[in-house]
Amino acid sequence: MEKTIRNIQDVYDMLDAEFRTAKQFWEPFYEDRSRPIPFFPNKPDENLVAHVNSGLLTAGKALELGCGPGRNALYLTREGYQVDAYDLSETAIAWAKERANEEQLVVNFECRSVFELSPHAAYDLVYDSGCLHHLLPHQRIPYLEMIYNALRPGGYFGMTCFAPGFGGMGGPETVMNDWDVYREKSMKGGLAFTEEKLRYMLEESFECVELRPMKTKNQEDAEFGIPILWVTLWKKRDA
Repeated sequence: MEKTIRNIQDVYDMLDAEFRTAKQFWEPFYEDRSRPIPFFPNKPDENLVAHVNSGLLTAGKALELGCGPGRNALYLTREGYQVDAYDLSETAIAWAKERANEEQLVVNFECRSVFELSPHAAYDLVYDSGCLHHLLPHQRIPYLEMIYNALRPGGYFGMTCFAPGFGGMGGPETVMNDWDVYREKSMKGGLAFTEEKLRYMLEESFECVELRPMKTKNQEDAEFGIPILWVTLWKKRDA
């Protein structure tokens, strides 16, 4: 029945309706490939490369959420992973597929919402490079549950997300109170997290392996790195 709340999904739908859809933002975002967006070049995150080079992450099956034009999914495929990668933007997925074809790599790129996924114990690694900080606070609940369920026992969840204090560099200046997101009906371009807040959200289901600021990389470097982000890696806890 329209506008009658009967279950938790009805509450989520009501809260979602107060904001523009993510697809409305991301579809035009990727249309001009020449824009000087730091994560447009085909470079993997420096932390992901570090964990692969150290042997902490070894080839297996990986899921990337909010993959954009595919830079991390392509890297993991080169390193021997079998990769499923999803993004809301048809434009971004088309770009990612072009890159895969150019490199003759086989990656399962699909245009789908992360909330349409329901994998069960299928992946050794789930990776999120900037997806979580664009989710509304209530959306974190099913999102993190999906990630936990997607991982095999002992699997890893890697992530980058906004840190506070970088208002002059394209990131948020402060950590916005979750309740204020709904009062103001805006995430102001993305939500920043403190280390304490990240641990509060994740430590019940995941063991923290690493949590640090992202290392800065230059234009000539083969890896992506900007200081406005946290990089963090978590290991799935036993149920």
